[in-house]
Amino acid sequence: MTLSPYDARTLAIRAGRTHNDTALAPVLWASSTFVANSFDQAKQFAADITEPKFYGRNSNPTVVDFENAMAELEGAEASRAFASGMGAVSAVVLGLCSAGDHIVAQSHIYSHTTLLLQAVCPRFGIDVSFVDGADTGAFEAAVIPGKTTLVLAETPANPKLALVDLEALGAIKGPMTVVDSTLATPIMQRPLDYGVDLVLHSATKAIAGHNDAILGVVSGSEELMSWLRGFAVLHGAVASPFDALNGLRGIRTLPIRVQQQCATATRLAEALQQHRAVRSVHYPGLESHPQYQLAQRQLDLSGGLVTFDLRGGLQAAITCINRLRLIQRATSLGGPETLVTHPASTTHAALLPEELAAADINGGTLRISCGLEHADDLLSDLTQALAPCI
Repeated sequence: MTLSPYDARTLAIRAGRTHNDTALAPVLWASSTFVANSFDQAKQFAADITEPKFYGRNSNPTVVDFENAMAELEGAEASRAFASGMGAVSAVVLGLCSAGDHIVAQSHIYSHTTLLLQAVCPRFGIDVSFVDGADTGAFEAAVIPGKTTLVLAETPANPKLALVDLEALGAIKGPMTVVDSTLATPIMQRPLDYGVDLVLHSATKAIAGHNDAILGVVSGSEELMSWLRGFAVLHGAVASPFDALNGLRGIRTLPIRVQQQCATATRLAEALQQHRAVRSVHYPGLESHPQYQLAQRQLDLSGGLVTFDLRGGLQAAITCINRLRLIQRATSLGGPETLVTHPASTTHAALLPEELAAADINGGTLRISCGLEHADDLLSDLTQALAPCI
Protein backbone atom coordinates (compact mmCIF):
# COMPACT_ATOMS: atom_id res chain seq x y z
CA MET A 1 0.00 0.00 0.00
CA THR A 2 1.28 3.48 -0.91
CA LEU A 3 1.32 5.73 2.14
CA SER A 4 -1.22 8.52 1.80
CA PRO A 5 -0.25 12.22 1.83
CA TYR A 6 -3.58 13.17 3.38
CA ASP A 7 -4.26 14.27 6.95
CA ALA A 8 -5.89 11.72 9.30
CA ARG A 9 -9.11 13.75 9.30
CA THR A 10 -9.35 13.34 5.54
CA LEU A 11 -8.35 9.67 5.60
CA ALA A 12 -11.02 8.90 8.18
CA ILE A 13 -13.65 10.05 5.69
CA ARG A 14 -12.23 8.65 2.48
CA ALA A 15 -10.36 5.44 3.35
CA GLY A 16 -11.75 1.91 3.15
CA ARG A 17 -14.06 2.19 0.12
CA THR A 18 -12.66 -0.47 -2.22
CA HIS A 19 -15.85 -2.55 -2.24
CA ASN A 20 -18.38 0.32 -2.07
CA ASP A 21 -19.02 0.61 -5.83
CA THR A 22 -21.23 3.76 -5.93
CA ALA A 23 -22.49 3.47 -2.34
CA LEU A 24 -21.54 6.37 -0.09
CA ALA A 25 -22.07 4.44 3.14
CA PRO A 26 -20.03 1.32 4.04
CA VAL A 27 -21.42 -1.82 2.39
CA LEU A 28 -22.18 -4.95 4.41
CA TRP A 29 -21.08 -8.18 2.72
CA ALA A 30 -22.78 -10.64 5.09
CA SER A 31 -22.07 -13.83 3.16
CA SER A 32 -19.80 -16.42 4.76
CA THR A 33 -18.88 -17.94 1.39
CA PHE A 34 -18.84 -16.96 -2.28
CA VAL A 35 -19.46 -18.74 -5.59
CA ALA A 36 -16.50 -19.21 -7.95
CA ASN A 37 -16.96 -18.77 -11.68
CA SER A 38 -14.90 -21.84 -12.58
CA PHE A 39 -12.75 -24.67 -11.28
CA ASP A 40 -9.61 -22.66 -11.91
CA GLN A 41 -10.93 -19.59 -10.07
CA ALA A 42 -11.97 -21.69 -7.07
CA LYS A 43 -8.48 -23.22 -6.96
CA GLN A 44 -6.89 -19.78 -7.23
CA PHE A 45 -9.04 -18.31 -4.45
CA ALA A 46 -8.37 -21.27 -2.16
CA ALA A 47 -4.65 -20.65 -2.45
CA ASP A 48 -4.91 -16.94 -1.57
CA ILE A 49 -5.92 -16.18 2.03
CA THR A 50 -6.25 -12.49 1.18
CA GLU A 51 -9.00 -13.10 -1.41
CA PRO A 52 -12.08 -11.32 0.04
CA LYS A 53 -14.68 -13.31 -1.95
CA PHE A 54 -13.85 -16.90 -1.12
CA TYR A 55 -14.55 -17.88 2.51
CA GLY A 56 -15.30 -15.70 5.52
CA ARG A 57 -12.62 -17.08 7.83
CA ASN A 58 -9.99 -16.07 5.28
CA SER A 59 -11.34 -12.66 4.39
CA ASN A 60 -14.45 -10.63 3.59
CA PRO A 61 -14.98 -7.47 1.50
CA THR A 62 -16.41 -5.41 4.40
CA VAL A 63 -13.64 -6.55 6.72
CA VAL A 64 -11.02 -5.76 4.06
CA ASP A 65 -12.36 -2.22 3.74
CA PHE A 66 -12.05 -1.77 7.51
CA GLU A 67 -8.52 -3.17 7.41
CA ASN A 68 -7.53 -0.88 4.54
CA ALA A 69 -8.91 2.16 6.36
CA MET A 70 -6.94 1.28 9.50
CA ALA A 71 -3.75 0.72 7.50
CA GLU A 72 -4.07 4.18 5.95
CA LEU A 73 -4.73 5.81 9.32
CA GLU A 74 -1.70 4.10 10.87
CA GLY A 75 0.60 4.75 7.92
CA ALA A 76 1.00 0.98 7.60
CA GLU A 77 1.40 -1.28 4.60
CA ALA A 78 -1.36 -3.63 5.78
CA SER A 79 -3.76 -4.46 8.62
CA ARG A 80 -5.61 -7.52 9.86
CA ALA A 81 -8.89 -7.36 11.79
CA PHE A 82 -9.81 -9.75 14.60
CA ALA A 83 -12.92 -10.64 16.56
CA SER A 84 -11.77 -8.61 19.59
CA GLY A 85 -8.85 -6.67 20.97
CA MET A 86 -7.69 -9.77 22.85
CA GLY A 87 -8.00 -11.73 19.61
CA ALA A 88 -5.48 -9.30 18.15
CA VAL A 89 -3.18 -9.50 21.19
CA SER A 90 -3.23 -13.30 21.36
CA ALA A 91 -2.65 -13.60 17.59
CA VAL A 92 0.45 -11.41 17.86
CA VAL A 93 1.83 -13.25 20.90
CA LEU A 94 1.05 -16.81 19.81
CA GLY A 95 1.51 -16.19 16.09
CA LEU A 96 4.98 -14.69 16.41
CA CYS A 97 6.41 -16.57 19.39
CA SER A 98 7.32 -20.24 19.85
CA ALA A 99 8.55 -22.51 22.63
CA GLY A 100 11.88 -21.26 23.93
CA ASP A 101 11.22 -17.65 22.96
CA HIS A 102 11.23 -14.72 25.35
CA ILE A 103 8.90 -11.72 25.59
CA VAL A 104 9.56 -8.41 27.33
CA ALA A 105 6.37 -6.63 28.40
CA GLN A 106 5.61 -3.70 30.63
CA SER A 107 4.13 -4.35 34.05
CA HIS A 108 1.40 -1.69 33.73
CA ILE A 109 -0.69 -3.18 30.94
CA TYR A 110 -4.27 -4.28 30.27
CA SER A 111 -5.14 -6.93 32.85
CA HIS A 112 -6.20 -9.63 30.37
CA THR A 113 -3.00 -9.13 28.38
CA THR A 114 -1.18 -9.68 31.67
CA LEU A 115 -3.12 -12.90 32.25
CA LEU A 116 -2.31 -14.11 28.74
CA LEU A 117 1.38 -13.50 29.34
CA GLN A 118 1.41 -14.93 32.86
CA ALA A 119 -0.91 -17.93 32.51
CA VAL A 120 -0.93 -18.99 28.85
CA CYS A 121 2.58 -18.24 27.59
CA PRO A 122 4.35 -20.49 30.15
CA ARG A 123 2.17 -23.42 29.02
CA PHE A 124 3.69 -23.04 25.55
CA GLY A 125 7.24 -22.64 26.83
CA ILE A 126 7.37 -18.89 26.23
CA ASP A 127 9.19 -16.91 28.93
CA VAL A 128 8.00 -13.43 29.86
CA SER A 129 9.81 -10.64 31.71
CA PHE A 130 7.92 -7.59 33.00
CA VAL A 131 9.51 -4.15 33.21
CA ASP A 132 8.53 -0.61 34.14
CA GLY A 133 7.40 0.89 30.85
CA ALA A 134 7.98 4.42 32.10
CA ASP A 135 11.70 3.63 32.51
CA THR A 136 13.06 4.56 29.08
CA GLY A 137 15.82 1.95 29.01
CA ALA A 138 14.01 -0.88 30.78
CA PHE A 139 12.73 -2.67 27.67
CA GLU A 140 16.08 -2.75 25.92
CA ALA A 141 17.91 -3.77 29.11
CA ALA A 142 15.63 -6.81 29.49
CA VAL A 143 16.16 -8.05 25.92
CA ILE A 144 18.08 -11.35 25.76
CA PRO A 145 19.97 -11.43 22.43
CA GLY A 146 19.00 -14.42 20.32
CA LYS A 147 16.09 -15.32 22.62
CA THR A 148 13.81 -12.30 22.94
CA THR A 149 11.33 -12.38 20.07
CA LEU A 150 8.82 -9.75 21.13
CA VAL A 151 8.77 -6.49 23.07
CA LEU A 152 5.19 -5.55 24.00
CA ALA A 153 4.18 -2.11 25.24
CA GLU A 154 0.91 -0.29 25.93
CA THR A 155 0.90 3.49 25.79
CA PRO A 156 -0.91 5.29 27.27
CA ALA A 157 -1.35 2.43 29.73
CA ASN A 158 -4.66 1.48 31.32
CA PRO A 159 -5.70 2.81 33.82
CA LYS A 160 -3.06 5.20 35.22
CA LEU A 161 -2.05 6.54 31.78
CA ALA A 162 1.68 5.99 32.09
CA LEU A 163 3.56 6.50 28.81
CA VAL A 164 6.25 4.57 26.95
CA ASP A 165 8.86 6.47 24.96
CA LEU A 166 8.03 5.38 21.40
CA GLU A 167 11.28 6.64 19.93
CA ALA A 168 13.32 4.55 22.39
CA LEU A 169 11.07 1.54 21.83
CA GLY A 170 11.35 1.77 18.05
CA ALA A 171 15.15 1.94 18.28
CA ILE A 172 15.46 -1.50 19.94
CA LYS A 173 17.29 -3.89 17.61
CA GLY A 174 16.57 -7.62 17.34
CA PRO A 175 13.09 -8.46 18.63
CA MET A 176 9.86 -7.27 17.05
CA THR A 177 8.30 -4.32 18.86
CA VAL A 178 4.55 -4.04 19.37
CA VAL A 179 2.44 -1.22 20.83
CA ASP A 180 -1.12 -1.50 22.09
CA SER A 181 -2.33 1.99 21.16
CA THR A 182 -5.99 1.49 22.06
CA LEU A 183 -6.23 4.49 24.38
CA ALA A 184 -4.59 6.83 21.87
CA THR A 185 -6.05 5.73 18.51
CA PRO A 186 -4.21 6.77 15.32
CA ILE A 187 -5.51 10.29 15.89
CA MET A 188 -3.31 10.86 18.94
CA GLN A 189 -0.20 8.89 17.95
CA ARG A 190 1.19 6.59 15.23
CA PRO A 191 3.76 4.22 16.75
CA LEU A 192 4.91 2.96 13.35
CA ASP A 193 6.26 6.44 12.61
CA TYR A 194 8.79 5.83 15.42
CA GLY A 195 10.09 2.56 14.00
CA VAL A 196 7.79 0.26 16.00
CA ASP A 197 7.02 -2.91 14.03
CA LEU A 198 3.36 -3.49 14.86
CA VAL A 199 0.54 -1.44 16.38
CA LEU A 200 -2.68 -2.99 17.67
CA HIS A 201 -6.01 -1.76 18.98
CA SER A 202 -9.11 -2.95 20.66
CA ALA A 203 -11.21 -1.24 17.99
CA THR A 204 -14.21 -2.04 20.18
CA LYS A 205 -13.34 1.18 21.99
CA ALA A 206 -12.86 4.61 20.38
CA ILE A 207 -12.29 3.43 16.81
CA ALA A 208 -15.74 1.82 16.40
CA GLY A 209 -16.81 4.34 18.99
CA HIS A 210 -20.50 3.56 19.54
CA ASN A 211 -20.47 0.56 21.94
CA ASP A 212 -21.92 -1.74 19.29
CA ALA A 213 -18.92 -3.65 17.92
CA ILE A 214 -16.38 -6.14 19.27
CA LEU A 215 -13.31 -5.74 17.10
CA GLY A 216 -9.51 -5.83 17.14
CA VAL A 217 -6.92 -4.82 14.56
CA VAL A 218 -3.17 -5.13 14.01
CA SER A 219 -1.20 -2.99 11.52
CA GLY A 220 2.36 -3.15 10.23
CA SER A 221 4.55 -4.15 7.31
CA GLU A 222 3.24 -6.42 4.58
CA GLU A 223 5.83 -9.03 5.55
CA LEU A 224 4.74 -9.27 9.19
CA MET A 225 1.05 -9.00 8.36
CA SER A 226 1.36 -11.81 5.82
CA TRP A 227 2.62 -14.08 8.59
CA LEU A 228 -0.14 -12.94 10.96
CA ARG A 229 -2.82 -13.47 8.30
CA GLY A 230 -1.77 -17.09 7.91
CA PHE A 231 -1.90 -17.63 11.67
CA ALA A 232 -5.22 -15.77 11.90
CA VAL A 233 -6.91 -18.20 9.53
CA LEU A 234 -5.84 -21.06 11.80
CA HIS A 235 -6.42 -19.08 14.99
CA GLY A 236 -10.02 -18.40 13.94
CA ALA A 237 -10.69 -15.16 15.87
CA VAL A 238 -11.78 -13.43 12.68
CA ALA A 239 -13.71 -10.17 12.57
CA SER A 240 -17.42 -10.27 11.81
CA PRO A 241 -18.43 -8.21 8.76
CA PHE A 242 -21.20 -6.69 10.90
CA ASP A 243 -18.65 -5.41 13.42
CA ALA A 244 -16.30 -4.31 10.63
CA LEU A 245 -19.17 -2.28 9.16
CA ASN A 246 -19.66 -0.54 12.50
CA GLY A 247 -15.91 -0.06 12.72
CA LEU A 248 -15.91 1.70 9.35
CA ARG A 249 -18.79 3.91 10.44
CA GLY A 250 -16.87 4.78 13.59
CA ILE A 251 -13.73 5.70 11.64
CA ARG A 252 -15.67 8.31 9.67
CA THR A 253 -16.17 10.44 12.81
CA LEU A 254 -13.13 9.30 14.80
CA PRO A 255 -11.04 12.51 14.59
CA ILE A 256 -13.82 14.86 15.65
CA ARG A 257 -14.99 12.53 18.44
CA VAL A 258 -11.48 12.14 19.83
CA GLN A 259 -10.91 15.88 19.67
CA GLN A 260 -14.02 16.65 21.73
CA GLN A 261 -13.38 13.81 24.20
CA CYS A 262 -9.86 15.10 24.79
CA ALA A 263 -11.08 18.65 25.34
CA THR A 264 -13.64 17.43 27.86
CA ALA A 265 -11.09 15.23 29.63
CA THR A 266 -8.78 18.23 30.00
CA ARG A 267 -11.58 20.23 31.64
CA LEU A 268 -12.39 17.41 34.08
CA ALA A 269 -8.73 16.73 34.89
CA GLU A 270 -8.07 20.38 35.69
CA ALA A 271 -11.13 20.57 37.94
CA LEU A 272 -10.38 17.29 39.72
CA GLN A 273 -6.85 18.44 40.43
CA GLN A 274 -8.30 21.28 42.52
CA HIS A 275 -10.94 19.19 44.34
CA ARG A 276 -10.41 18.56 48.05
CA ALA A 277 -11.69 14.97 47.83
CA VAL A 278 -9.07 14.03 45.25
CA ARG A 279 -5.59 12.92 46.26
CA SER A 280 -4.07 12.69 42.76
CA VAL A 281 -5.07 12.99 39.10
CA HIS A 282 -3.46 11.03 36.27
CA TYR A 283 -3.77 12.74 32.90
CA PRO A 284 -0.97 13.28 30.32
CA GLY A 285 -2.24 16.79 29.56
CA LEU A 286 -1.54 18.06 33.08
CA GLU A 287 1.87 19.50 33.90
CA SER A 288 1.70 17.44 37.11
CA HIS A 289 1.86 14.22 35.07
CA PRO A 290 5.37 12.76 35.62
CA GLN A 291 5.78 12.28 31.86
CA TYR A 292 4.24 15.55 30.74
CA GLN A 293 7.20 16.46 28.53
CA LEU A 294 7.09 13.06 26.80
CA ALA A 295 3.34 13.49 26.29
CA GLN A 296 3.93 16.87 24.65
CA ARG A 297 6.51 15.31 22.35
CA GLN A 298 4.69 12.20 21.13
CA LEU A 299 0.95 12.75 21.66
CA ASP A 300 -1.00 15.02 19.31
CA LEU A 301 -3.81 15.17 21.91
CA SER A 302 -3.84 14.29 25.61
CA GLY A 303 -6.55 11.62 25.60
CA GLY A 304 -10.17 11.10 26.56
CA LEU A 305 -9.50 9.20 29.80
CA VAL A 306 -8.93 10.70 33.24
CA THR A 307 -7.94 8.57 36.24
CA PHE A 308 -7.92 9.87 39.80
CA ASP A 309 -7.47 8.64 43.37
CA LEU A 310 -9.85 9.67 46.14
CA ARG A 311 -8.52 10.49 49.59
CA GLY A 312 -11.35 8.50 51.17
CA GLY A 313 -10.36 5.24 49.44
CA LEU A 314 -12.88 2.54 48.57
CA GLN A 315 -15.80 3.97 50.53
CA ALA A 316 -15.40 7.34 48.85
CA ALA A 317 -15.24 5.65 45.43
CA ILE A 318 -18.46 3.73 46.15
CA THR A 319 -20.20 6.90 47.31
CA CYS A 320 -19.10 8.83 44.24
CA ILE A 321 -20.09 6.11 41.78
CA ASN A 322 -23.52 5.60 43.33
CA ARG A 323 -24.30 9.34 43.32
CA LEU A 324 -23.48 9.93 39.65
CA ARG A 325 -26.57 10.74 37.57
CA LEU A 326 -25.28 11.54 34.10
CA ILE A 327 -21.99 9.67 34.06
CA GLN A 328 -22.78 5.98 33.64
CA ARG A 329 -21.24 2.91 35.29
CA ALA A 330 -19.69 0.68 32.62
CA THR A 331 -16.27 -0.78 31.87
CA SER A 332 -15.60 0.23 28.28
CA LEU A 333 -14.18 3.49 26.90
CA GLY A 334 -14.12 5.68 23.83
CA GLY A 335 -17.87 5.71 23.16
CA PRO A 336 -20.31 8.64 23.00
CA GLU A 337 -21.44 8.19 26.62
CA THR A 338 -19.21 9.24 29.52
CA LEU A 339 -18.44 6.21 31.71
CA VAL A 340 -16.96 5.67 35.15
CA THR A 341 -15.08 2.52 36.08
CA HIS A 342 -13.67 1.25 39.38
CA PRO A 343 -10.63 -0.66 38.05
CA ALA A 344 -9.86 -2.65 41.21
CA SER A 345 -13.28 -4.34 41.14
CA THR A 346 -13.91 -4.52 37.38
CA THR A 347 -11.30 -4.19 34.62
CA HIS A 348 -8.40 -5.27 36.88
CA ALA A 349 -10.32 -7.49 39.30
CA ALA A 350 -8.37 -10.56 38.15
CA LEU A 351 -5.11 -9.14 39.51
CA LEU A 352 -3.78 -10.19 42.90
CA PRO A 353 -3.59 -7.54 45.66
CA GLU A 354 0.16 -7.22 45.24
CA GLU A 355 -0.26 -6.83 41.48
CA LEU A 356 -2.84 -4.08 41.99
CA ALA A 357 -0.45 -2.35 44.36
CA ALA A 358 2.40 -2.65 41.84
CA ALA A 359 0.14 -1.05 39.23
CA ASP A 360 -0.74 1.75 41.70
CA ILE A 361 -4.42 0.78 41.61
CA ASN A 362 -6.23 1.12 44.94
CA GLY A 363 -9.78 1.11 46.26
CA GLY A 364 -10.08 4.85 45.70
CA THR A 365 -9.00 4.75 42.04
CA LEU A 366 -11.64 5.77 39.50
CA ARG A 367 -11.33 6.03 35.72
CA ILE A 368 -13.55 8.28 33.62
CA SER A 369 -13.90 7.79 29.88
CA CYS A 370 -15.18 11.07 28.48
CA GLY A 371 -17.97 10.91 25.93
CA LEU A 372 -19.67 13.58 23.86
CA GLU A 373 -21.94 15.22 26.42
CA HIS A 374 -21.36 18.89 27.25
CA ALA A 375 -18.39 19.28 29.56
CA ASP A 376 -20.32 21.63 31.90
CA ASP A 377 -22.97 18.97 32.51
CA LEU A 378 -20.36 16.32 33.24
CA LEU A 379 -18.44 18.59 35.58
CA SER A 380 -21.62 19.46 37.47
CA ASP A 381 -22.50 15.78 37.87
CA LEU A 382 -19.02 14.89 39.08
CA THR A 383 -18.96 17.80 41.53
CA GLN A 384 -22.24 16.83 43.20
CA ALA A 385 -21.17 13.16 43.34
CA LEU A 386 -17.93 14.07 45.10
CA ALA A 387 -19.52 16.51 47.58
CA PRO A 388 -19.94 13.93 50.42
CA CYS A 389 -16.39 12.64 49.87
CA ILE A 390 -14.70 15.79 51.12
